[in-house]
Amino acid sequence: MRTAGPDTPDDDEGAPGARSELRRQLRERRRLRAAVLVLVSVVLLGAVPLFFGVRTLSRDPVFDNLDQLNVPAWAATKTVDDVSGSRWCLLDCRLRERTVTSEKSPEETAKVYEDALRQDGWQPWKVSRCPEQETKGTYTCWRQDELTLDLWVRQPTCVPPPVDGEPAVVPSPEESAAAGECAGSLVSVKVRNAIDDERTRPQPATDPSLTGEDPFPTVSGDPLSDLTPSPS
Repeated sequence: MRTAGPDTPDDDEGAPGARSELRRQLRERRRLRAAVLVLVSVVLLGAVPLFFGVRTLSRDPVFDNLDQLNVPAWAATKTVDDVSGSRWCLLDCRLRERTVTSEKSPEETAKVYEDALRQDGWQPWKVSRCPEQETKGTYTCWRQDELTLDLWVRQPTCVPPPVDGEPAVVPSPEESAAAGECAGSLVSVKVRNAIDDERTRPQPATDPSLTGEDPFPTVSGDPLSDLTPSPS
């Protein structure tokens, strides 16, 4: 029978201490695991709304409305969007521009887009400077609430491949259409805030009767010709 000496470990006293230490470590691990789970949940719950919020701010709702226009697939085979300015009109108001490629003629394409705009609540806007300069094709202007929209549908200009390393002569849209090339049409949509559209502002009157008398009348001839020189 072994007797306990000064260097002999006491199993009866050491075992309870080891079990207590083990239980303490297990509790700490559980707390750490629970804290990690809570942290991950908070990050996920916050990241998802943040992601959709940033996406909403970065994506202009005007483009979403244009995406919902009831036009056939052939009228929007390729779409390119561009945006500039500030949504809150800081320095410059926002300008949204969309270019769309259509497979059919400008006449057919213009009709389906004009019908789709009417269905979406846009109203034809008869205003001067629509277009601001002479253009070919169909150019119409529209208004809805605080927005204005310019719709321009025309024949595309196709660039032929180079010949012997030299750029080929670019034909006009009429020549391309007559040759059976460059089929389809090109659609340009420009949407602006009405307050930033100069065409919504009253134009200054040009009636001469409203300008009054000219403070600087035009002098004809030499005003010094009738003066008599004084004797020296």
